[in-house]
Amino acid sequence: MNQREIPKLTIFPLGGLGEIGLNMMAVVFEKDAFFIDAGLMFPDESMPGVDIVIPDVDAVIRQGWNILGIVLTHGHEDHIGALPYVLKKTPVPVFATGLTMGLVDQKLEEYDLLKSTSRHIISAAEPIELGPFRIDFFSMCHSVADGVGLAVTTPAGTIMHSGDFKLDPTPVDGRLCDLEKISALARNKVLALFSDSTNAENRGTTLSESMIRPAFENIFSEADARILIATFSSNIHRIQQVLSIAEEYGRKVVLVGRSMVSNTRIASERGYLTIPKGILVDMKDLEGLPDHKVTVLSTGSQGEPMSALALMALDRHKYLKVKPGDVVVFSSRFIPGNERAINQIINEFSRRGARVMYEKVSDVHVSGHASEEELRYLIRLVHPQCFIPIHGEYRHLRRHMEIAIDEGVLPENVLLAQDGDMVELSAAGARIVEQLDVRRIFVHGKGVGDIGHDVLRDRRVLSEVGMVTVVVVIREDTGELVAGPEFASLGVTYEEVEPEVLDGARIALEERLAYLDPKTPQDWDNSKEEIRLAVRRYVNRLLGRKPVVQTIILRI
Repeated sequence: MNQREIPKLTIFPLGGLGEIGLNMMAVVFEKDAFFIDAGLMFPDESMPGVDIVIPDVDAVIRQGWNILGIVLTHGHEDHIGALPYVLKKTPVPVFATGLTMGLVDQKLEEYDLLKSTSRHIISAAEPIELGPFRIDFFSMCHSVADGVGLAVTTPAGTIMHSGDFKLDPTPVDGRLCDLEKISALARNKVLALFSDSTNAENRGTTLSESMIRPAFENIFSEADARILIATFSSNIHRIQQVLSIAEEYGRKVVLVGRSMVSNTRIASERGYLTIPKGILVDMKDLEGLPDHKVTVLSTGSQGEPMSALALMALDRHKYLKVKPGDVVVFSSRFIPGNERAINQIINEFSRRGARVMYEKVSDVHVSGHASEEELRYLIRLVHPQCFIPIHGEYRHLRRHMEIAIDEGVLPENVLLAQDGDMVELSAAGARIVEQLDVRRIFVHGKGVGDIGHDVLRDRRVLSEVGMVTVVVVIREDTGELVAGPEFASLGVTYEEVEPEVLDGARIALEERLAYLDPKTPQDWDNSKEEIRLAVRRYVNRLLGRKPVVQTIILRI
């Protein structure tokens, strides 16, 4: 069989290879394709005003592939959050496990897509067929319940996708990673393993979710005040432990935050969460309970400015006021980019006399991602011909690549791929055959994709140096200056100094206009840039900063 006759499989990552979040990739054989996950990314400080970031699905649509469906590994936002936007572009069937589908249903209903979307609940026990793809599932432990990895069998060979995972030996729900099934699937030779790299830099193994129970038991046994716990609403295992321990210590629990209330309900209705009878109470019932009988379980662990937790910290919550002695627990990791907001909230709680506990000072959180030894174990178990690290920043992917080579994968068969790389897999090995332009799509309010990098650059500049607006009024026929220049500024300096700055800029500009002496409307248009530069130079000379200058010429 010559090179052309060897069946080839194409992998096209749209996100998750070079960043945390935005996880999505297309698996393609000939003209048929399906997506693994459809995740979003939350904006960082370089994206002012942006609500979320989603993958560039148009890059796939332009290829003309026959998209057969979207298969979801688990229910975190960085794997399902872009689904409504993707489905509006490509209305295809969605496949997910029970809990993940419950979270998806809620999201689709919010976007009025529930009735129009074909949804199929999958099981780790049963494979599915999508065109030329046979997809087997295997259970994987993570910080959200009901996660799975995938083994995709095609005419070109079998690939494995780990999903997000850790090899938890004592999961809260007793659902272990199905290493036996992974081993069985790997007997047929795995062409390539795609594996989660988030914690590739961490030595050893990741602690079990069950290991945080002693820390929580200590908090509950010692606290004689209210306990406020902030965590991700998708971390059903964490919520389960809090509910169970609260019951043991005779405390009632108040759920705060829309997603906390809805996700708890979904998990309970679908059998993934056991809520002790009578333990949940409404917020309005708190007044009748002594403090040592109260536990608050809230969202907002990432410092979201309008979350209930942030409002409590700033003493702006309608019902929950922080009291001296309250114990506040941040039971989640600080996602990169959110540290400043979280630290600010911690400081505000501390100012109000609360005792604040978080990962750096107490064992109140464990990661849901595999560390180095677990990553090594999976590579040894699968023994893939090729290896491609996924889910992580570039440094995480590179470290995972080094681990794979150390575990015996040939260096030429380890690919450090990035978003937009067309990866070709066959019995002959793996190679990147093309790099396509894959953008990040910014969502701001109802606008999807109407904000580009130029707009973000302008927003950053405005936030750093402010803006000065210059208005002049001229006669339409002669170009004679009738009024102005008038000035207004925003974000340049504080109010007391502003008149001095603007009066000085006006004098400097009047001198410049006298020199230019524009006499026709066309001359004024040509002078716009001179006006802008004159004002900018004056403010820079006075204040040492260069604001954005907008020139407006009105004709009468």
